Amino acid sequence: MEDRVLLGNEELKKRLSMSFRSGKQSHCYLICGPEGSGKRTLAAYMSQALQCEGQPVPCGQCDGCRKVKGGVHPDVIVVDDSEKKSVQVAQIRQVQEDAFIRPNEGKKKIYLIPRAHLLTEQAQNALLKLIEEPPHYAVFLLLTANAEKLLPTVRSRSVELRMEPVPFEAAAVWLQANAGGADLQTLRAAHLRCGGFLGQTLQYLTGEDAFPLMADFVRAYADNDRYGITAVFAFMEKLPRDKLLKSLTALKRLMTEALAVRAGTVGSADAMALARRRTAPELADAAKALQTAMDRCAANIGAGHICGLLAATL
Repeated sequence: MEDRVLLGNEELKKRLSMSFRSGKQSHCYLICGPEGSGKRTLAAYMSQALQCEGQPVPCGQCDGCRKVKGGVHPDVIVVDDSEKKSVQVAQIRQVQEDAFIRPNEGKKKIYLIPRAHLLTEQAQNALLKLIEEPPHYAVFLLLTANAEKLLPTVRSRSVELRMEPVPFEAAAVWLQANAGGADLQTLRAAHLRCGGFLGQTLQYLTGEDAFPLMADFVRAYADNDRYGITAVFAFMEKLPRDKLLKSLTALKRLMTEALAVRAGTVGSADAMALARRRTAPELADAAKALQTAMDRCAANIGAGHICGLLAATL
């Protein structure tokens, strides 16, 4: 597990620190936030704290903390198979069998589900039985970009931890150290474009989430060129699902940034081009439509359906 720092989210960190110091933790946490919001970083911090043998918690130096950080702690179990589109009931049944075997060496047995919104309904019902009456040493960390995809019964038995955007003042130094020497104005614009979420901001600055047809989309959308917009989404329809989601995310960020430009902030050339040609209500509706498309993509709805609706809507 890479060495990461959870910036911002001060109230959340204070709340968790008090819980860890008192030894009063929940058996199930639902960590919510968009991609790049720090969910995995928070899960790593919590896993260290739950296995920590030193002071303050997490100390970062004890054997438990170091093993969690290195991704080799035998009692921190990741429940996922990235080659599958969903988290199947068979995986949760394996957890059910394993959960009643006491920890190998840690204080707790932690089950991390990084794509909890992709749990099938059958898998969620199996998980529900486990979190209703878990062994006292078991802790479940459910990470999701879309908590609404989980059954109300699962959510009601979990403590919800919602990731918040990081203010630029708190993010600036970290971004300067990790974004290849970009100047403050560039960092501020990227931070704004990505809604204050650092993982997304870093991906944007390093080009990891670049959308290859961004220039074509900006021209077509600014001109309300229906044929051009349709051509862009016809291309997107053929992308692998992970790249489609990244492309949708990049377009949504652009709409959000263009809205901010209309409100008087300085943005990228693409955002300024859209802000000059489209109204604030149009940009807001487009951002909402793209968020809906992102949710549908994460829920494994067909790419053709998603892109067809966007081509007709934007």
